[in-house]
Amino acid sequence: MRRLSFLMIFVLITPLLSACYTFRGASLDPSLKTVQIQNFALQTAGGPANLSLTFNEKLKEYFQRNTSLKMTNTNPDLIFEGAITGFDVEAQAPTSSDKGGLNRLTIKVQVKFTNTKDENKNFDQEFPFYLDFPQTQTITAAQGTLIPKILDQIVLDIFNKTAGEW
Repeated sequence: MRRLSFLMIFVLITPLLSACYTFRGASLDPSLKTVQIQNFALQTAGGPANLSLTFNEKLKEYFQRNTSLKMTNTNPDLIFEGAITGFDVEAQAPTSSDKGGLNRLTIKVQVKFTNTKDENKNFDQEFPFYLDFPQTQTITAAQGTLIPKILDQIVLDIFNKTAGEW
């Protein structure tokens, strides 16, 4: 009797647990099979020379890991193109001596998304994100930890806009 109760609970809970993770996957139309992610150009002053390459690889990797879409350059169902348009450092939270207590690094990526199967899903939008770092730290010292975190969030925002069901 106890074994039967355990089995029934397991059978009832398993689908519920698996349903909890469906948000992480894509809610793309099943007819979509391919994606093309063109190289995003660096159209801003500042930032490391490999910023564009780093972003491109993060975006491609995220879509490969979280969807069943195949990368292609021939007649893709989905197309991503754009540019990194901002890499800005600004002083934030001034102190009593009129110096910035924090600096803010903001990266902006302009994305043109084309869904060849459903043009109502197309968009051309800027995706910005920022993180703050201490005024005592230089951008050169801070960017090694800030840039990956900022780019990860921008990639997630792009993914959610195109594939998430929010």
